[in-house]
Amino acid sequence: MPPKPVRASPTHFVCIPLAGPQLTRTVAAFCTEVTNPASFGIPPTAVRPVGTMHLTLGVMSLKDEGIQQATEVLKGLKLSEFLASARAGTSSTGERLSLTLKGLHAMQSPAKTSVLYAAPVDTEGILYKFCEQIKTTFQEAGLMAKEDRPLLLHATVVNTIYVKDDRGRRIRERLTIDARDMVSLYDDYVWLEDMPLDKVTLCRMGAKKIEGTDDEAYEVEAEIEL
Repeated sequence: MPPKPVRASPTHFVCIPLAGPQLTRTVAAFCTEVTNPASFGIPPTAVRPVGTMHLTLGVMSLKDEGIQQATEVLKGLKLSEFLASARAGTSSTGERLSLTLKGLHAMQSPAKTSVLYAAPVDTEGILYKFCEQIKTTFQEAGLMAKEDRPLLLHATVVNTIYVKDDRGRRIRERLTIDARDMVSLYDDYVWLEDMPLDKVTLCRMGAKKIEGTDDEAYEVEAEIEL
């Protein structure tokens, strides 16, 4: 059998950014609790900076021309039509889409995981359908690979890949944590409540420090308002 083609490493992603005052407060409270050695003792660098938090809709590997094409596709998204389609047959009304982010989930087994995330409350599936239409548009443009697995909307809260040693270097071996008690404790934790979603962005991989703060953010290549 011929070898499988090697996929290029992703360079960009399309997302809905979540950073704001409400999330700043809830993440700070969470961080204070879980990094306390008397509590869960999670390394502080494992908790993601608020400025990086988002819902990923899909990733891409882009060079200069691809970035321009992705920007054009983003700017051409008919978001109001997508939202109307997603709301069809539901009890939801209004022109805006708002988000409530709740709970804590493990990406792997809670007993041995490296990633914890918060999930949007999406009872009628409106947010999911809205985001799927955005993802499909980029796939049909040939910019985003089609996948068999369903879209998992999530905001990463903890990722141990970012934990560093005493010299400030990332640890080579993947650090896993037993998060069963933490997941149980934060099962009903509300990170965001009814936050209006105001834009969709195309970002470059690799969060950068925000000068003068402890926060980080991804470089935005382009954005479109809802």
